[in-house]
Amino acid sequence: MRRRRECLECGRRFTTYEYIEERPLQVVKRGGEIEPYDRRKLLHSIEVAAAKRPVSAADIDGVVEEIEHVLDRSDATEVETQRLGEMVMERLKARDHIAYVRFASVYRNFKDLTEFYDELKDLDARTAQLELRRYQQELPFEAIGYQSSAVSPAPPPSVERAKGPKPRSDG
Repeated sequence: MRRRRECLECGRRFTTYEYIEERPLQVVKRGGEIEPYDRRKLLHSIEVAAAKRPVSAADIDGVVEEIEHVLDRSDATEVETQRLGEMVMERLKARDHIAYVRFASVYRNFKDLTEFYDELKDLDARTAQLELRRYQQELPFEAIGYQSSAVSPAPPPSVERAKGPKPRSDG
């Protein structure tokens, strides 16, 4: 941004320039090495996981944008690869399950088929739960005649009258 200013003492006019100071984001690898954040590497890893899947380039770019936005708001100068990977998996899981499993298999470095199968079972259970919630609507207790407090509901008025004292008539 360019600004024209004037010295309060001598009255001389001059121009100043303001620039956005970019703080470089560093990525801390699993082994402890630190390297500069590279958007292209993140994009490429997601593209590989989403290859031949119905995930558009705009979706992939959107995932990277979301992650960068979160990182910018955090004011952190370093981010661990574990956190980056979790953020990617969270967003891929919402978009495409196969791309998510592909990314997770590389990121989590599954040692055997059992770990891979456990991840698939967990994903399947979450999907079933989401589908169940999608078609069911929770009703509030008040809608079916219950009170929301922990105290048991009051008996109907006819029962109270039968148990209580009879009204007095004064005259």
